[in-house]
Amino acid sequence: MLKPKIEKAINEQINKELYSAYLYQAMSAHAANIGLEGIANWMDIQAQEEMTHARKFYDYILEQGGKIELVAIEKPDSDYQTVKDMFEKTLAHEKLVTASIHDLVYLAREERDYATEIFLSWFVTEQVEEESNVNAILDKLKLIGDGGNGLFMIDKDLSTRVFTSPVA
Repeated sequence: MLKPKIEKAINEQINKELYSAYLYQAMSAHAANIGLEGIANWMDIQAQEEMTHARKFYDYILEQGGKIELVAIEKPDSDYQTVKDMFEKTLAHEKLVTASIHDLVYLAREERDYATEIFLSWFVTEQVEEESNVNAILDKLKLIGDGGNGLFMIDKDLSTRVFTSPVA
């Protein structure tokens, strides 16, 4: 059985993960609208991953006999000056999610909820990967500048990303 503080915090995390999916879907639509189908694909896959993360939290609450409390999802930003700007906002958002996961780990330790702490370890590792992937894309975007052939090469590269459901 989850302690009330833990249950509330995980429900809040579900909302953050759903917002993340919503944000990346908006970014995918923006990229598709400007003709960058590879980047649209990458963002679409990112949205799918975030939905999977939300579901993992959702299932955990239910497995622990808790109650799901879904709330409204905030409207995401949809104005991006450049592709680099979009990925900078992606990295900033992933850093917020990382901080939120770390706060959950801290709370689990504080509440002596070892099962939740172990459950959260997967998300800690996942966030390292999330930030690393976005940083790698940003490094390439910084090298090529705001457009040109390099952008088309990155777009082509990002079109190859496929969704892989995480192992529990």
